[in-house]
Amino acid sequence: MNFILFDDNTRKNLLPLTFTRPVADIRIGILTIREKWERMLDTKTSTKTEDYLSAKYPLQFAIDSDNVWINASVCPDKNLLEEIKTLLPNQVLVLSNIVLAANTGNLQKFNFNEIENFSQIQAMSNPMRVEYPWDVFSKNGDAINADFELITSGRKSQPLSSTNQIMGFENIFVEEGAIVECAILNASTGKIYIGKDAEIMEGAIVRGPLALCEHSTLKLGAKIYGPTTIGPHSKVGGEVNNSVILGYSNKGHDGFLGNSVLGEWCNIGADSNNSNLKNNYADVKLWNYEKERFVNTGLTFCGLIMGDHSKCGINTMFNTGTVVGVNANIFGAGFPRNFVPSFSWGGAAGFTTYKISDAFEVASRVFNRRNMEFDIIEQDILTHVFQLTEKYRK
Repeated sequence: MNFILFDDNTRKNLLPLTFTRPVADIRIGILTIREKWERMLDTKTSTKTEDYLSAKYPLQFAIDSDNVWINASVCPDKNLLEEIKTLLPNQVLVLSNIVLAANTGNLQKFNFNEIENFSQIQAMSNPMRVEYPWDVFSKNGDAINADFELITSGRKSQPLSSTNQIMGFENIFVEEGAIVECAILNASTGKIYIGKDAEIMEGAIVRGPLALCEHSTLKLGAKIYGPTTIGPHSKVGGEVNNSVILGYSNKGHDGFLGNSVLGEWCNIGADSNNSNLKNNYADVKLWNYEKERFVNTGLTFCGLIMGDHSKCGINTMFNTGTVVGVNANIFGAGFPRNFVPSFSWGGAAGFTTYKISDAFEVASRVFNRRNMEFDIIEQDILTHVFQLTEKYRK
């Protein structure tokens, strides 16, 4: 079987996180959704997503085997995997009105909105699904547990130094090359996964669940309580609660980040904070790109959603339920508004357009710091996002 992860209508609800990536490449738990599927399927996948993302995330068909399409917003489990593998050509697996998967045989097209010609099979499983940005942090605990079992089953953790104070030792897994010294790790409340070549510096206090992915760092005296995921190549300090950092982003100093999601290539300035609870304890509303208005999350605790390449200066204050788009640069005193469009430059006093040439210059420097190239494919994606989001900057 050739497996293809496709974006359905949830992609629009997951903006701004999906402006720059398919749904499959959102990180929840330890792994991205794609990485979960590829581990469980034991094969590589390709992607059906927006045309402007296809150069970076190409679609690959098979002509000599069945093409099986899997909804990228769905996280795999063993029961769902078995149901998908038993699908025959021209069969589609559905849960209520949601298409979970389809086998199109050697047919190289599939529209999840047009399944009348398929034999519909009702799913017996009820898998985790990522439908809105707040799902990423609110479902992160279950995702960490599932990924922990998937990654560590049958393997032995690297030993931890005696300089650390540890509770729940059996719930901690340390990959090769990780450094942990003089830290407090409490895994009695949830799993703690420490990735390859990651580091937890002296004085850091961790209360699980936590996923610290490869080459990432918890800085001196950091206070982390979960469920929290810090994606690869990130640096985090200060206080973090129930948040997900997708990767390649820094919150290197004191300040609070709670019930939040940061994309890639973000930077949070020193002593910056977000509110995650309204003074009246009411449900938090969040900007939704699909409906182009604020929608009720049904959550009492909801903080900051920040798209890729966005940054804020020191002492920035974010209100409860703030959505920041892609490549925004926020600074100055006071609270910026709860919805900051992509490529905005400014703060509470007002915004202007962040020139795309200046944004490219910064992105190139940031990529170079990671020994990566900000190539024409990355430039084209951001150019398209700049054009897509122009109406929000007026």
